[in-house]
Amino acid sequence: QVEELAPASFVAPAGSRHPIDYADPVGPVVELRPQTLFGRTDHPAVGRGVPLVLRLVSPAGRPIQTTTDLPGFWAGSWAAVAREMRGRYPRHPWPDDPWTATPTHRARPRR
Repeated sequence: QVEELAPASFVAPAGSRHPIDYADPVGPVVELRPQTLFGRTDHPAVGRGVPLVLRLVSPAGRPIQTTTDLPGFWAGSWAAVAREMRGRYPRHPWPDDPWTATPTHRARPRR
């Protein structure tokens, strides 16, 4: 029952597991790359609907954005984030439509 209400990790649509930090004062926090969330149309929650605070990071692990509204992020500031990140990390996918993109935790191989 504890694992159901307060899981130790979040499993992203890409299949990767990310630890949840319950000690953070803003709420349960998980840090991950946005590519692992492609295709997700709702905001992830734990327990009885407590939204996860998503700390989205670049492929280098640097903070990009923090959100508690994933659909709003996809519809709003994702376009600006993707535009900026495409230049810095061209091997990683930054699609215009993250709702239908395939989730991944890998970059395209070098040529």
